Formats: sequence, C-alpha cells, structure tokens
Amino acid sequence: MGLGGCIILIAVGAILTFATDWHMHGVNLTVVGLILMAVGLIGVATFSGIARRRRVVMPPTPVVEEDPHHHRHSVDGYSDGYGI
Repeated sequence: MGLGGCIILIAVGAILTFATDWHMHGVNLTVVGLILMAVGLIGVATFSGIARRRRVVMPPTPVVEEDPHHHRHSVDGYSDGYGI
C-alpha cells in the first residue's frame, strides 16, 4: 500500500468517525473509523521511513583525469589526429 492508500484510509476513517450518523446493528462505525485512521497513520509513518532510507545521499564519484604525460602529440601539435 502506497502513500495514497494510507491517506485514503485516514480520510475514510475520519468520515466514518466524525461525519456519519449511521447506526448498524453489531458494528460501531466510530470504532471502525478510528481503526482505519490508526492503520493509515501507521502506514504513512512506515512509508515515510522507507522513503527516507531510499534517499540516502551517496558521495560523488571521483573524476579521474588522464595523465597529461601519456598523450600522443604529432609534429603540428594536434593530439587526436585531425587537422593533419
């Protein structure tokens, strides 16, 4: 379940807890809403913890420059062979 699913759980739980007047025999919708909100909050916390671990900044790869003493130079100064 992604972040969107967790937010939907929180929203549905809040609607069931605070915005409904339904009364079902054997089901307390307030408790169901609270459970959905708790599961959604746990999911958001878990998702953000996993996402934070994925964003670990890696040190930049060092750039290794060629040794200037190993270049081939032609007589006219061009080292890549063009312009001869």
